[in-house]
Amino acid sequence: MLTIALPKGRIAKETLDIFSASLGQNFVFDDRKLILEKGDFRFLDVRNQDVPTYVKYGGADLGVVGLDVLEEKQLKLIKLLDLKLGACKLCIGLKAGQKFDWTKSKIKVATKHENIAKRFFEKKAMAVDIIKLYGSIELAPLVGLSDCIVDIVQTGDTMKQNGLEAGDTIMQSSVFLVANKNSYYIKKDEILALRAKLRKNIEIS
Repeated sequence: MLTIALPKGRIAKETLDIFSASLGQNFVFDDRKLILEKGDFRFLDVRNQDVPTYVKYGGADLGVVGLDVLEEKQLKLIKLLDLKLGACKLCIGLKAGQKFDWTKSKIKVATKHENIAKRFFEKKAMAVDIIKLYGSIELAPLVGLSDCIVDIVQTGDTMKQNGLEAGDTIMQSSVFLVANKNSYYIKKDEILALRAKLRKNIEIS
């Protein structure tokens, strides 16, 4: 049996749709259930940020997670397949009409992607004061809490509606199927067979 950690919400549902179409079975979580067992698979319904942790420490053989989360966590997992879901980018967000001042020696950045932001600005030889927020990040530059934000952007509408606009792109992201290293070697045949079926379905669709 393969245990697969899924991020709660829309991505979990879309991933199960791909599994259902690829494997000819119907995979759906029962209401409020955190575990779905069917055939050779056990799916876990966990928080998005926790998926890499479940996979890294063997709570799951495989996981479904965005590249931005992998980059933030910096955990050594095997990337198996781009599921072509959740395409977005991680960008600097500024007040509308404002240009980023790359000459500043130090800046304040509000974000929940603190490690990615810190590495990005340090590569630009800028000292950075990271202010970690868990929500309503767009407020930070508007009330003087930060010079800018670093946040996920899909359409940019949320930033625009809150008086911000997207600046430089730090990275592109989409959702990947990843594997625990030990599981990959122990269950390699099962995992590669699954990847082949998923890939075929993704390419057809």
